[in-house]
Amino acid sequence: MKVGFAGTPAFAAGLLRALLDANIPVVLSLTQPDRARGRGQKLAGSPVKELAQEREIPIYQPPTLATDDARAPLLALDLDVLVVAAYGLILPPAVLAWPRHGCINVHASLLPRWRGAAPIQRALLAGDEATGITLMQMDAGLDTGPMLDVVRIPIAPRETAGSLEHKLAVEGASVLVSCLRRMAAGSLGTPVPQPASGATYASKIQKSEADIDWSASADAIDRMVRAFDPTPGASTLWSGERVKVWRARPATRPPHGYSPGAVLAVAADGVTVASGEGAVVLEELQPAGGRRMSASTFATGRRLAPGGRFGASVSGA
Repeated sequence: MKVGFAGTPAFAAGLLRALLDANIPVVLSLTQPDRARGRGQKLAGSPVKELAQEREIPIYQPPTLATDDARAPLLALDLDVLVVAAYGLILPPAVLAWPRHGCINVHASLLPRWRGAAPIQRALLAGDEATGITLMQMDAGLDTGPMLDVVRIPIAPRETAGSLEHKLAVEGASVLVSCLRRMAAGSLGTPVPQPASGATYASKIQKSEADIDWSASADAIDRMVRAFDPTPGASTLWSGERVKVWRARPATRPPHGYSPGAVLAVAADGVTVASGEGAVVLEELQPAGGRRMSASTFATGRRLAPGGRFGASVSGA
């Protein structure tokens, strides 16, 4: 078959690599235009573009697919199926109808739960016990098409978005390769409609969501830190300084009677901070412009002590 691939981030690049390693002929790649990245804000290609360049796959980077002019170079090409994974652009009806066998989406959730842009982070934020991969025949709706295959994956107690994304990419690659091989053999089967109930929407993560609300429960803050690792990274303020929180855990014996954000204890294994319900032990922090370090090292360098307060513009305020 002639397979096309549309995707942008590392999750998608892992799927593309799996197809190529399985000797599935990928004849073109679609990915987002280059973006300014890093402190120097230099233009850089996506992980999918980098892999496509390495494997000498033709690359298309239209800023939109909404116009006839943008779509024309693609629709002129002969294609059997388009695999879509975290591409980032909406596919209009003309593109959905372009390949002979349509478009297959690799979605990182158990549809219809967490349709949308950020299913991995939303599942962690919600405290879901499991997620998975859904292969879906795309239609004009937002992740509403009938399902070709589903794989369920438990969410480990200390799972981060990064670790969960890796698990989902591995499982997604396996089920995708199997699906395309069945398609090539003419034995794919009939797609199954998604359940009528249980749909939720995984909206794109906004940077403002990564600011820790110390009035939330310790469990909610813990889930937030893990959901935003590696990006955008949960953060808070200490003495007006923005600090990323990379590792934290709920306190085993949460105290009572302290205002949220107050520092309760400083120890070798972390800094204990009061929350709206219970307390959180901060384990790994990163000051703005600095390196990651243990919370105890941060505390020593900032003379952090009980009585100070995270989340305020001035410590202790």
